[in-house]
Amino acid sequence: MKTQRFSITWFGVLIAGMSVTTGMTVCAADASPAAKPNIVLFLVDDMGWMDSTPYGSQYYETPNMKRLQQQSMRFTNAYAVPLCSPTRASILSGQYSARHRVTSASGHQPAAPADASPYPARAPANRPLIYANSKNYLDLDLDTLAEVLRGAGYRTGHFGKWHLGLSQEHWPEQHGFEVAFHAEPSPGPASYFSPYGVHANGVPSGKHHVGTITDGPAGEYITDRLTDEAIRFVESHQNEPFFLNFWHFAVHGPWGHKEEYTKRFADKTDPRGRQDNPIMASMLKSVDESLGRVLDTFDELGLTDNTLFIFYSDNGGNTHSNVPGSRQMENIKPGHPKWGFVQDWKKWAGDQPPTNNAPLREGKGRIYEGGQRVPLMVRLPGQVQPGSNSDAIVGPIDLYPTILQVAGVEKPRRHIIDGESLLPVLKQTGRLKRQAYFTWFPHLIPAVSVRQGDWKLIRRFEPHPQYPEVRELYNLTDDIGETHNLADAMPQKVEELDGLIDQFIRDTGALTPKPNPDFNANSKADPTGTSASSDTTLGLVARNCELVKTDGAIRVVGRGRQPFLGTAQVKSDSPLTLRLRARSTTGGEGRIQWKTVGQDTFLESGQVIRFDLSAGASWQDITVQIPVIGRTSVVRLYLPAEESVVDVQSIDFRDESGRGKSWDFSAQTTPPQR
Repeated sequence: MKTQRFSITWFGVLIAGMSVTTGMTVCAADASPAAKPNIVLFLVDDMGWMDSTPYGSQYYETPNMKRLQQQSMRFTNAYAVPLCSPTRASILSGQYSARHRVTSASGHQPAAPADASPYPARAPANRPLIYANSKNYLDLDLDTLAEVLRGAGYRTGHFGKWHLGLSQEHWPEQHGFEVAFHAEPSPGPASYFSPYGVHANGVPSGKHHVGTITDGPAGEYITDRLTDEAIRFVESHQNEPFFLNFWHFAVHGPWGHKEEYTKRFADKTDPRGRQDNPIMASMLKSVDESLGRVLDTFDELGLTDNTLFIFYSDNGGNTHSNVPGSRQMENIKPGHPKWGFVQDWKKWAGDQPPTNNAPLREGKGRIYEGGQRVPLMVRLPGQVQPGSNSDAIVGPIDLYPTILQVAGVEKPRRHIIDGESLLPVLKQTGRLKRQAYFTWFPHLIPAVSVRQGDWKLIRRFEPHPQYPEVRELYNLTDDIGETHNLADAMPQKVEELDGLIDQFIRDTGALTPKPNPDFNANSKADPTGTSASSDTTLGLVARNCELVKTDGAIRVVGRGRQPFLGTAQVKSDSPLTLRLRARSTTGGEGRIQWKTVGQDTFLESGQVIRFDLSAGASWQDITVQIPVIGRTSVVRLYLPAEESVVDVQSIDFRDESGRGKSWDFSAQTTPPQR
């Protein structure tokens, strides 16, 4: 186990200037402390492979990224995991997500108990497999990159998004960072503009951000403020080696942007005809300005020649958010807290998603190239040829050993590292030794992929209506867009790469899906949700969620966007009253939506009622008046189960005469384990 760590305030570090070591066994090389190179990791959130001029965009304007490219090695086959938290955990551990088990972007959710099974106790009858849950935090037993560097005499600072643990026990301050300027939960900031809505104390939740970010002048932009804080850290430690972990919130939601920049891009056209979202262009311009300010600071302080500078992204570009029908847009009407955002997005971006990754296929959250191929540029004066390129297949697992080798710091002896140092590639003196590179992604559309040379094999754990083929083989040199599946034509190549995946699973201890003992092949299949299969839930149909029996309640576990319980058993010709008894540790907004006989679809306005479920461990009694006109046919109960589970003890719908339908779970007991 790790020794207890200390959380040191920003001002305390500046005043005390202490050098704190951790309890692990590491040792520095013989070089004197003054000769140790500084380390900078500049990470952009959701920046796609094609989202800068160095990688081919003719719409986004990124002159400082171009400037860095001319001083760096640009990697054309750099990978990340398709969602951010696994990539971030791999950067700090040097391990594949299959090994450290942060496999999804769930770092904003409460941590499961340490002794909890990684697999759900049960799965609905229409699902043949049970998938392991992702860890919601970076394990404290790992020897993180920051801890190893700190133990070797480096000053360590983290600035920006974390998304590797909701509660204080899993914050960056507990993973080797002396200084941390961040807020949780952190899929995106509460606001891109000051006041940022961050509190110094309390329990972090979607409605109560907690952390060390402090407000600046009204309207200050968080991208600029993070840059100010990062530069202050550099200036304070310019005479000693430091590790600057600068992880931007941009270009992730909630997509705050400087309107004066956005206006410029609204009148610009992409010659490629691919990218024309002025909000994304505006945000990337601000990130590029941040990069330029950091590069200028290093030049002005004379630190450039003794600094390893890494520019990277945590997953592929977002090609699904904010389009018509998406959860960010659907059913948000005047009076909703996000109404202003929706109007702003439609004003500037219309129906567009954040970006376009063409010629790559799809984007964030998918295992195709658009979801996991990302920009990576590395500058190391005197060792990396400026303006050079590499087609080496690399990923987040490689940054840990690369940084330690450049810093002259030995690897921790007890810590498994899956990555390889990129120094031979950077110096153009050698190649990587590994046989292949893997991406483990058992979520959304669950799959694992292997990349070896020109070839990429995708293995799905089960067929999916949108992706019915469980093996997809592509030659990426000939078909970078993954349009021609060669699996049937090349069975020997599939068998060869399949064998590599099997060995990878054995080597990393990957938690593969297990057969569902309750599976019933006659159950109605539903790839986006589940149907309840117990008597207590008859008449309720779960969508984008799973219903799990607990003692005295039903637990609603989110398995997708906008989870809800639907029913066709609430029949009424008059207004209804819903009485709901529920609880949630993070709380959030719920809503009731209905359609009446004769309506083919759910109306986007007039037939939606919202309610709040407060965060807390106590049961809450919620009453909602539903102004039904006509005869109800289907009613949906949306619950805030995306961030954390919602426990429901009872649901009761009644009309004005007292007739209705109810579900009471208070007397049930947890079924025995099989």
